[in-house]
Amino acid sequence: MAKANLAVKADTKTETPDELSSFYIQATSSIHERWPHVLKHGETFGLFDSVGDIIDPGQTPGGVFHEDMRHLSGFELAINGQRPLPLSSAIEDDNVVLTVDLSNPDIYRDGNIVLPRETLHVRRSKFLWSATCFERIAIHNFDTRAQRCFVTINVDADFADLFEVRGTKRKKRGTLQASQPDGKTTRFDYMGLDKKARFTEVHFSPAPKELKDGRALYELDLAPAGKTSIIVTVRCTGAPEITQYSKSYRDACGRARQDAVRPAFVSSSRALANTMFKRAAADLNMLITYTDCGPFPYAGTPWFNTAFGRDGIITALEVLWLDPRIARGVLKYLAERQATEVDPAKDAEPGKILHETRRSEMARLDEVPFGEYYGSVDSTPLFVFLAGAYFRRTGDSETIRALWPNIEAALNWIDKYGDRDGDGFVEYYKMSAHGLSNQGWKDSYDSIMHADGTLAPGAIALCEVQGYVYAAKTFAAEMARALGDLDAAKALDGQAESLREKFERKFWCEDLGVYAIALDGNKNPCRVRSSNAGQVILSGIASKERAARVAETLLTPECFSGWGIRTLAAGSARYNPMSYHDGSIWPHDNALIALGFGRYGLKKPAMAIFSAMFDAARHMDLMRFPELFCGFPRRRGIPPTLYPVACQPQAWASVAPAALLEACLGIRCDHARNEIVLHDPVLPKFLDDVHIANLCLGDSAIDLFVRREGGEVAISTIKRHGDIAVKIVR
Repeated sequence: MAKANLAVKADTKTETPDELSSFYIQATSSIHERWPHVLKHGETFGLFDSVGDIIDPGQTPGGVFHEDMRHLSGFELAINGQRPLPLSSAIEDDNVVLTVDLSNPDIYRDGNIVLPRETLHVRRSKFLWSATCFERIAIHNFDTRAQRCFVTINVDADFADLFEVRGTKRKKRGTLQASQPDGKTTRFDYMGLDKKARFTEVHFSPAPKELKDGRALYELDLAPAGKTSIIVTVRCTGAPEITQYSKSYRDACGRARQDAVRPAFVSSSRALANTMFKRAAADLNMLITYTDCGPFPYAGTPWFNTAFGRDGIITALEVLWLDPRIARGVLKYLAERQATEVDPAKDAEPGKILHETRRSEMARLDEVPFGEYYGSVDSTPLFVFLAGAYFRRTGDSETIRALWPNIEAALNWIDKYGDRDGDGFVEYYKMSAHGLSNQGWKDSYDSIMHADGTLAPGAIALCEVQGYVYAAKTFAAEMARALGDLDAAKALDGQAESLREKFERKFWCEDLGVYAIALDGNKNPCRVRSSNAGQVILSGIASKERAARVAETLLTPECFSGWGIRTLAAGSARYNPMSYHDGSIWPHDNALIALGFGRYGLKKPAMAIFSAMFDAARHMDLMRFPELFCGFPRRRGIPPTLYPVACQPQAWASVAPAALLEACLGIRCDHARNEIVLHDPVLPKFLDDVHIANLCLGDSAIDLFVRREGGEVAISTIKRHGDIAVKIVR
């Protein structure tokens, strides 16, 4: 394919902390300490405190957001002017309903207690559905006497753009007005600078005694053992007309049950392991948004409740063996949004795959470039990678044939724009002045450096991206062959092999035992030990001997904390275990590395990662893998250190257990032979057995029971539909 006739000069500018991107997420408080409960449905998510309130969130993501704008910034419940006493609060296992149990504190009047604590029980049940937050506040008087109490609910809306919440300053905002159109509704109307009208409508049922300035007052007379309830419905822009709480609740729960019925699911007889697998499935279900193209896993709440190309692709790869429908939805969605022209403001070029999309006011006004933004170097080769893996998993030639023009466009981008200087490697270049400086998955300003800590000048060729390109061309050759284009297949195979040879010569660092994290703009290798070298192994570009060396290196104490593999080795010049990308631990990163180890038959290193990740999850709330956590060394009796602004849940972290299990079992679905193959399967010590139910291959399906017996693994077939076969290769 032809090269672009463009001369590219290396960017020698070195950024400093004073020049941090305006898209840096400021940390003014720990999200999960202040806002421990998260709900999400479609384009709407909410973060709430331990009693279900939203109080003075400021520049934190507390509140209810719709399309990346905060529609509810205040919701405070009080009994006789006092904040209720928290008893317990939890989100149900299916992630649908937040249930909060409260009681009244001691209420005094003239120095005397007129309402002793724990007389009233308050149960709040809150969920999101169709751009609406529903809440039922049930109050039960457990006294033998009648009680009068006053319940107040204060609501507010600030329509803060998510990027404002993240720390981006705005010189000007739209206009906001509040009104009470009737005695049971408070409405907030915001006219944005983008000329789009947005609203939040808070409806109270029954009507309060008084409704004024966002404050609803109820005067309740409760008989002995008496009960009553208040329904509060918060509608965001574009929400349908108010529906009954009970009907919406049934719809939300029904959707969750429907989503839970996936083509395959994993369970275990060990309770903690089973909890981990169930949480992974529930979080994936919550993050999936159904588009016109099918299911797409949004990247994560609160910062990334939108479609990201890289995140969607990697999430789909991690669960491909269990649910290929997600890969199909991701591929179709991204194909529809593939760039078709050069647009420097968006870092877009023909054939390039989307980085992210936003619909907030600031995105619509181009105050941030992310309305449709293409500034990632890896989304495009990963798109082809996923298409090939999907085809190998399913044999769905109809979908691949429909996507083939997009695959060809992506391959053309790799050769023409990705490798502008013609050296055989794909580098990234920032065209947009407001775009991302680093465009791999480690996109912090300081994530690519030399051994002395000097930041690498651009244009930068990341090691794992070359692996993705190798896999993309290998898979593309396989798909071209299946579609009957033998000449294209031969050419692509040759290009992949040529890249492999160049890559081994240029990136391997014998003394470090890993591949360099990158080549800088002067083609000098960045000789640091990083987790990027582990992701190289996933693609298959590494020789068998060097893959084993990488595994050995990444499991040294400098790289492996005991909780997982660090993004950057301890002792490196820029190592910081509390950083975003320079020493922290990312579950999805570890899962991809484990998949690479499994590919090369390195099962002991794969099991070591899975065991460490499981041990870390045991200390996490709900056994939910966060986006990342800190890379401090593991110490006896001390849990892993959390990262203050990590997303929870994050799609590619949520599904890490599925990928880790795949790595250990070496499971491959061969559609051509209608055969499930397990290559040298192993189970880590914490996992006695797994039940894989309804594993589908074409029109066939099977239930497998895998159990560890001493040092061996035994496979049993529980149920079979069709002539599907199972084979173990040792």
